Amino acid sequence: MTALAFTILALLLVGPVPALLARASWPLRAPRAAVVLWQSIAVAAVLSAFSAGIAIASKLFVPGNDGRPTTLLGEIDQLGWPLWLLSITVFGLTLLIGVRLTVAGIQVFISTRRRRAYHRTLVDILGVHHDGVHHDRAAAQACTRASELRILDVAQPLAYCLPGVRGRVVVSEGALSTLTDDEVTAILTHERAHLRARHDLVLEAFIAVYVAFPRFVRSRSALDAVRLLIELLADDAAVRAAGPAPLARALVACASGRAPRGALAAGGPTTVIRVRRLAGQPNSVGLAIGAYLSAVAILVLPTIAVAVPWLNELQRLFAG
Repeated sequence: MTALAFTILALLLVGPVPALLARASWPLRAPRAAVVLWQSIAVAAVLSAFSAGIAIASKLFVPGNDGRPTTLLGEIDQLGWPLWLLSITVFGLTLLIGVRLTVAGIQVFISTRRRRAYHRTLVDILGVHHDGVHHDRAAAQACTRASELRILDVAQPLAYCLPGVRGRVVVSEGALSTLTDDEVTAILTHERAHLRARHDLVLEAFIAVYVAFPRFVRSRSALDAVRLLIELLADDAAVRAAGPAPLARALVACASGRAPRGALAAGGPTTVIRVRRLAGQPNSVGLAIGAYLSAVAILVLPTIAVAVPWLNELQRLFAG
């Protein structure tokens, strides 16, 4: 029953629960708490999957008369063929998820940093580390003093960042010539918020979890939702610096700009949702508190209800 409970919990946290949460509108008013809730769901899903495998292992490797765990085939008579096959399947799936999660995490880490390093080299060569004279505007002067800023000679309004230890904020000449002072401040504050909070690390973790779980059980809802939420967090930082109206105009101006893979762009397919949010209700403290409490419950309550029997089984296994 312990293994079954963990398996059901893992499947719920990978499929139906993310799908329901992704359709909710309240995260738009509590983005930081919503990210924490998504993280707790992802962690609980992974832990539940591993716990199911360990609980099954405690049944498959029962200590024999000599005190050593029996072989996998040795438990067929006790469990019966149907339950034994089910146990072996879930145990194998758990091992597969563990391997895939490790491999996916390494692959995402390496490939993303290679792409960013390559593009960072390009913008360092092609871009301009500006001295603040460009356009003779106060906002441009203030923002271009940052060592991470690069300006590309591109007519299309464009703004994005390349996160990392040596992060870069990249804007185009088209953006600087099109946007007003307040809009430039808003869009650059947005990108610098991504760098400062390392939103890329949050996104990479969800990419790794998404890739690790098999296709027939995983959902893209969590990954897409977190992509939007980290943009909302950066939007909030920009609003505090320049106000909602300048940010909304800057987002619309840069909406069609395409950033390289591994970068975090100001525009993109979520622009309409984000602009509407800026004109809507402000963030809610009550919703945030509720989300934080839910995140704690998702991690703590299943552990108390399900992990205690599993710990007893594990103690029995090692005691033998």
